[in-house]
Amino acid sequence: MRTAVVIPALNEAESLPAVLGDLPEVERVVVVDNGSIDETTQVAARLGAEVVCAPRRGYGTAVQAGINHLWGDPPEVLVILDADHADPPEALGLLVQPIAEDVADLVLSDRTTTAEPDALTFVQRFGNGLATRLIQLVSGHRYRDMGPFRAIRWSSLLQLQLEDPTWGWNVEMQLKAIRAGLRVLELPLPYRARTKGRSKISGSLRGAARAGVKIVYAVARYR
Repeated sequence: MRTAVVIPALNEAESLPAVLGDLPEVERVVVVDNGSIDETTQVAARLGAEVVCAPRRGYGTAVQAGINHLWGDPPEVLVILDADHADPPEALGLLVQPIAEDVADLVLSDRTTTAEPDALTFVQRFGNGLATRLIQLVSGHRYRDMGPFRAIRWSSLLQLQLEDPTWGWNVEMQLKAIRAGLRVLELPLPYRARTKGRSKISGSLRGAARAGVKIVYAVARYR
């Protein structure tokens, strides 16, 4: 299927070469620079990615900028992939396959049983547990994870009308997918600890606290 990858990136110049180098061949790769002060933009362009600048900070803002960039010539499947090389880009085909076989509309990576030791920090596990339990409380559906590596059918994406500009974007997607009756599949995939730089969420107490607030707010808003 015609597949495009959107990679939101904030100061990920060190890890981007590995991420882009491990990606299988797809129709389009879009790196969205979300206000980096390093050479993220230059590295992405040098390695052949389409570069979009979204200087207003926010995970949802960055992903949506990538989606808007694809609007004039949309793919059949959109893949979202973080720029830190913690998720395996080479596994992209495994995410897309259930959509290509028409058994799913949204495929999410599940890291809960496959992550390398210490790859998921206490903060990440706590945040995932909080988000999945809150989603279950308001929707009745129990997700196992909030993995950022995900694939969605473009036509299904349009149904969801996503708008959250922050870390609540994934929560919004997963809540609205259930409400829209999408066929959702969680696929266990490897996950490794990032080797370069620091996580924007779990790398500091402040970042973790802000993300936690955004998650709770998103559940309440998009329930």
